[in-house]
Amino acid sequence: MLEDAQREYATSSFVKLEVLPKAIYNKQLAEVNFYETFFANCTIWSNELEKIVESAQKLASDFGINAIDALHVAAAISVNADELITTEKPSKPMHRVTHIKVTSISQ
Repeated sequence: MLEDAQREYATSSFVKLEVLPKAIYNKQLAEVNFYETFFANCTIWSNELEKIVESAQKLASDFGINAIDALHVAAAISVNADELITTEKPSKPMHRVTHIKVTSISQ
């Protein structure tokens, strides 16, 4: 998916907060480099915090999603993303959402 020239990538500070600090703390330099490269190449950033949090609250209530996953979904929806790509398994509540296509890369 990352090598697909037809895709434009969107992200949020929530994603960055979830993945980058742990990799830095654990000195996983290859992982840190991957994340930094990915974030540097994202052309769309979701940044309407109040609107995203309000939307996440509703999504969490409607679909039984945990807080951070609801924020990820709400952020993706806020930038009109076509698809949310996640490592969450298809059996997780995030995949119940009907507002956006949720694709798992988890096996």
